[in-house]
Amino acid sequence: MSAQYKLPTQIEGKKYGRDLGGVRAVILDALYQAQGKGCSPGFLGVCIGGDRANGYAFAKEQLLRTLDDINPNPELAKLEEQIMQEANQLEIGPMGFGGKFTLGGIKIADLNRLPACYFVSIAYMCWAYRRRGMILDSKNKVKEWLYQIPGEFEKDYSGIPEMKISAKNIKVLKTPISEKQIRELQVGDVVLLNGDMFTGRDSVHRYLYDGGELDVIKEGIIYHCGPVIVEDGKEFKVMAAGPTTSIREEPYQGEVIGRFNLRGVIGKGGMGKKTLEACNKYGSVYFHAIGGAAQIYAKCVKKVKGVYLKQFGSPEAVWHMEVENFPVVVTMDSHNGSLHDKVDQISKKKILEILAK
Repeated sequence: MSAQYKLPTQIEGKKYGRDLGGVRAVILDALYQAQGKGCSPGFLGVCIGGDRANGYAFAKEQLLRTLDDINPNPELAKLEEQIMQEANQLEIGPMGFGGKFTLGGIKIADLNRLPACYFVSIAYMCWAYRRRGMILDSKNKVKEWLYQIPGEFEKDYSGIPEMKISAKNIKVLKTPISEKQIRELQVGDVVLLNGDMFTGRDSVHRYLYDGGELDVIKEGIIYHCGPVIVEDGKEFKVMAAGPTTSIREEPYQGEVIGRFNLRGVIGKGGMGKKTLEACNKYGSVYFHAIGGAAQIYAKCVKKVKGVYLKQFGSPEAVWHMEVENFPVVVTMDSHNGSLHDKVDQISKKKILEILAK
């Protein structure tokens, strides 16, 4: 969900120029456009200036700074503080479900630029901290951990309570799921899925949209996921199985739902109008999984029962998984209900109010 703007530009008909006011506007617009597609709350690294290539690279570098790193440029430090306050008024919230925590941190830096251009490059990093390094000895033992705060692994987390969901607040469904069961679901329902599901990403959706056959998924559930899987003897072991951003499949998803009578689609960030219409027409729902929780979801996979279309490569193949108590939230139902549309409308109103100040 990274973005790059060139000032001057227009947002909702209003022109923004080559100054920090314009920089502020495009950063907030980038957050609004991201919604929950990038596993919000997000962290932003921003580069003002540079060209298209090194601007993006330098913006990425800012993501490696610690949150307590104070900007040496007082104007940029002030802008960071302002954006932190305003971004968390957008009510996009964690995972794009609404709420007061949309942005976890922002670091802004600048590069020299050509007089003819004024780029603002915005690197978006999701809340899941994925960067870890180590130095190994000749026996593959860890000599030193990298990229961490001193004492990070010495903290006592035993006092943190486990998250518990009351049974009265969740619905447990086992595949195959009937159309009647699907039509009973509404936006906001927490569901524990049990039984079979099938992964499917970009290559698979294009293949099915173009007329490819895969009868095994009929009346089933497709999971937007590129799992990390290793072969353990004659069996497959799932190491990570987190959701990928679903909106990339919007050009294909409605057609695929109709052709294969899918009962559900799992992903993150929500989908668009065509998918919502297909859910209503054919009796399907969009289940939102938790971005960044790939190892937790891997524990829900009890068995890999098969693999199809492996010619697309392991992440793009269709993995047939048997899952147990796989937690998801209904964010698009079969009655034209969409949490993503609701949050988008609220946050659009908020950003227009903020930019008008």
